[in-house]
Amino acid sequence: MPQWLNTWNTKLAKWLWWVVLLGVVASLPVVYARIQTETTADQVAIVMDYRDLLQVSSTQVDPQLFAQEQIQRLKDAGVNGMVVFESTLEELSWAGEVNVYNATQAALLEDRVSPPDDNGTYVVFNRPEHETTLRPLIEWAFRHHGAEVTSWSVKGQTGLRLGMGYDDAILRPMQPNPIAIKDLREAGFLVFPRLSDRFEPFDAKEVDKWLQSYQDQGIDRVLFDGEAVTGYGDGVKAKGVQRFAGLLKQHGIGVAIFENLRIPQKGMSKLANLLKYDAIRAHSVGEAEMTVIKKPVLEDRLVLAVKDRNIRLLYLNAVSARDSTKGQVTHPMNNIVDVLQGEEDEDGNQVSAGVVQQLKDFGFEVGSPKAFEVHKAPSEQILRGLAMLAAIVLVALTVGLYLPSLLLPVLVVGGIGGAGLYVLSSTLMVQALALFAAIAAPTASVVLLIKRIRAVREGAGEQAMSAIRRLSGALLLFVRTTVLSLAAVPLVVAMLNHISYSLVLQQFRGVSMLHLLPLGLVALYVFLYGSGNTVIENARKILAMPLTVLWIVGVGLLGAVGYYYLSRTGNGGQVTGIELQFRSLMENTFGVRPRIKEFMFGHPLFFAGIFLALRYRWGMVLLIAGTVAQLSMVDTFAHIHTPLLLSLIRVVLGLVIGLIVGAVAIAVWQLVERVGLKWLKRLGLTGQPR
Repeated sequence: MPQWLNTWNTKLAKWLWWVVLLGVVASLPVVYARIQTETTADQVAIVMDYRDLLQVSSTQVDPQLFAQEQIQRLKDAGVNGMVVFESTLEELSWAGEVNVYNATQAALLEDRVSPPDDNGTYVVFNRPEHETTLRPLIEWAFRHHGAEVTSWSVKGQTGLRLGMGYDDAILRPMQPNPIAIKDLREAGFLVFPRLSDRFEPFDAKEVDKWLQSYQDQGIDRVLFDGEAVTGYGDGVKAKGVQRFAGLLKQHGIGVAIFENLRIPQKGMSKLANLLKYDAIRAHSVGEAEMTVIKKPVLEDRLVLAVKDRNIRLLYLNAVSARDSTKGQVTHPMNNIVDVLQGEEDEDGNQVSAGVVQQLKDFGFEVGSPKAFEVHKAPSEQILRGLAMLAAIVLVALTVGLYLPSLLLPVLVVGGIGGAGLYVLSSTLMVQALALFAAIAAPTASVVLLIKRIRAVREGAGEQAMSAIRRLSGALLLFVRTTVLSLAAVPLVVAMLNHISYSLVLQQFRGVSMLHLLPLGLVALYVFLYGSGNTVIENARKILAMPLTVLWIVGVGLLGAVGYYYLSRTGNGGQVTGIELQFRSLMENTFGVRPRIKEFMFGHPLFFAGIFLALRYRWGMVLLIAGTVAQLSMVDTFAHIHTPLLLSLIRVVLGLVIGLIVGAVAIAVWQLVERVGLKWLKRLGLTGQPR
């Protein structure tokens, strides 16, 4: 590259860093607006699956009495809501409203033989006062499902005959039980109907009646059951989702979105958009989980869901199970009560505070959950535009650290390509730019650190720096590098500042790339750049090195470590029981759990690595490993569904504890080094460090 072009690029880079700073400053009002948004909803609903409660009750001697007792216990423990599914004949039978028979059973009741061509289902109403409500509900549903419905009676009790097989009929959905909803509302519970897309075709008039009844009873939020939201099955032309969204808006009803579903419910993103994001996040503990989960684990899980992930509806399930060990049918109702209200030991000492009390301690209260009130910064579009420009510049500067001649071309191509992609898909462009900025900042910060360390070592020449000077220098360089790595945070937050990211309808993309690329790029710079040789010469030296068994073992170990590292990234990472206990200890100690890979691994290695690299060349290897913490800090803020202030506290805690651990590691090294040097002097093997 010509010298004049190199000089020109160097001068341009200095000015471009000011553009990055401008983008960071412009992002701060947008960051503040997000903080304001996240503080507008502090009420949490703790709800129980009413159908599960009926199922558990059906295994007891007196189902009705058991259900009433459990409802009161749950209410006293802190449950303030019930989820009511679309009814089925099976559920109505659990509630004692009806008896359901197949054709053979119905014939026996009538003292006759069932004809072979009769495979209908027979329903008897147990409570005459409820028949006027339930009869039209059942008739409409089964006629909608294509079955013939006729009146039937036996031994003085009225009922219906349904032209559908018993096994099929007991599963068919109907309108959520209005009698149960009314009783639960009168008992002081919030009610959340859980609707489905199982009625084909979508009947807007009928659904409008349901929603009107909900509005009349003060119900302002619904959930969804199955793989799609109501109306989705009508397809694009029928516009079922649009019609359903219009009905919800008309009746002032919002929705709740379940997190961590294997497959997101179809149509949810579109429905939430049409409702102008009148939506909250819900966390469900499944029936199977509830039978085996330990009480402390469940308590931590529920509290963390609210505090760390903006969950505003905690959904509890229950199921009766045959316990062959105990020789009886068991259920988790006692565990649920203990987890919510806390436990005491035999001496009256508090064993656990309980979910409700912990939520209060963190500033939340059990109540009616509301959607976030979205705040916007003044001239937010302009500020976000400056953040995007800064991100493009940051990426170009990072490329320029490796290939200076490409600084200007990357800047120009990035600007033009970004504008073009924004026109085609603004969402894709913003997500890609956020990822590139998140990768570029920690990469550039560590590369600049390496250049600075090399310059300091060259300036010192043969004279070794004192330990005190290296320690103070390492601290200053650590702080400078960390600040530069965190420069990506306001840019990413500003670019992805939309409520759909907080609701996880959209997400930061490329987590695996963020966890790998900075490490690879830093390693590339350490081994291929510097040493007075060109990149090609250094590459030839490395490729010319003999391949030994030690190298093969080393590569294998590195691959295993890399695989484990990647398996721990994202929400699907698995942790051991010991680590869960350690996490709980950190959570209880600090209130916010810093990331273990930052304060126990990344930051200490990085701090100690700077200290050692100021004297020993091999200390650069520690900087490569320590880069994990630099990128992890950025990744922490890329979890948009986590409150921003909590992410900030988490990162600061990780930095402080990590520096302390790193300082201890440096002290231990100094001790070992002094003892080692004494032995080397005795053996006459001392030499200059390398």
